[in-house]
Amino acid sequence: MSKKVIIVSSSPRKGGNSDLLCDSFAKGAIETGNEVEKIYVKDMNFNYCCGCGFCVGNKGQCSQKDDMDVVKEKLIAADTIVFATPVYFYTMSGQLKKFIDRLCYFYTQLSNKEFYFIMTAADGERTAMDRVLTEFDGLLTCLDNPIIKGAVYGTGVWEKGTVKDKPVMQEAYEMGKNL
Repeated sequence: MSKKVIIVSSSPRKGGNSDLLCDSFAKGAIETGNEVEKIYVKDMNFNYCCGCGFCVGNKGQCSQKDDMDVVKEKLIAADTIVFATPVYFYTMSGQLKKFIDRLCYFYTQLSNKEFYFIMTAADGERTAMDRVLTEFDGLLTCLDNPIIKGAVYGTGVWEKGTVKDKPVMQEAYEMGKNL
């Protein structure tokens, strides 16, 4: 059965290591008949959640009108959501955190979805990304029946494109292929 997949790439540089892993994941998913769209957080015009509470009293509507309204519909329609981030100072990128915080006004509509995580870091140890998974768990704890399917760990990559020569590229491809 074909799935709708949304990949949220928070790399500030297109063609960066986490973004390349997104492409590899997408290639595998597309080859097996899935519908894939990649969203670049850096290209979006959206604000920070201001914690105003407007969404609570207004049936999941946000007081802010920006690109998040378009992304909202795509995430709700998706079967599978992939969050990708470079790891800075052992945490997710600020770009992705800002994006996740803006899910506040419709996060309850993201129940029963599959989730994958793609992370890259200069640190060569996989444990360097444990904190990032804990951050993702903060979001997933708020959802009904999130289905955690897997994570890709691109370790030991700093300079743009160095992930291309790593086995993790094939791992991302296989993960996408086996949705």
